[in-house]
Amino acid sequence: MSRRSRRKHTADAEINITAFMNLMVVLVPFLLITAVFSQISILELNLPATTPAAQQQEEDKKPIVLEVLIYKNRLEVVDRQTGPLKIIPKVGTQHDFDTLVKTLKAVKNRFPDITEITLLLEANTPYEELVTTMDKVRVTKQVVGTEVQNAELFPDIAIGDAPPDQQNTSSASPLQGGAA
Repeated sequence: MSRRSRRKHTADAEINITAFMNLMVVLVPFLLITAVFSQISILELNLPATTPAAQQQEEDKKPIVLEVLIYKNRLEVVDRQTGPLKIIPKVGTQHDFDTLVKTLKAVKNRFPDITEITLLLEANTPYEELVTTMDKVRVTKQVVGTEVQNAELFPDIAIGDAPPDQQNTSSASPLQGGAA
């Protein structure tokens, strides 16, 4: 019997996972509740391409080919076929998007079937200005009865480079002013 008592009894150790399971029961719902679910919205854009002769003739048949030129100091609403419709100078440090929307509403009332617009940006135009302009030309708020609803303006947006700003180019030579 002494032999048996000297031997150590080795019993299989059981892992107690109760505390771990309690932690998971609390942690998983907490992480799900505090997780930030991001929403991504995608807006399809059309890049202006070089227009073949047939497409150019089709474009010429349209009553209006609308463009908004975004410059540092102004916005220009232009019909590619006839020229400028409205030049909207900056108000303080911000572009006057309210006047832009009013102008585009007037154009939409006159040409309700037109849905295309091209945004032409000057080099180094801030991204926020592009996005704000895109939002303003796509939809606008409209009061119908007692409700405010979104009204479609020009949802088919193309983007491109604006022509060089002719108003800000100076004709003065850099050699004028005392340099010889």
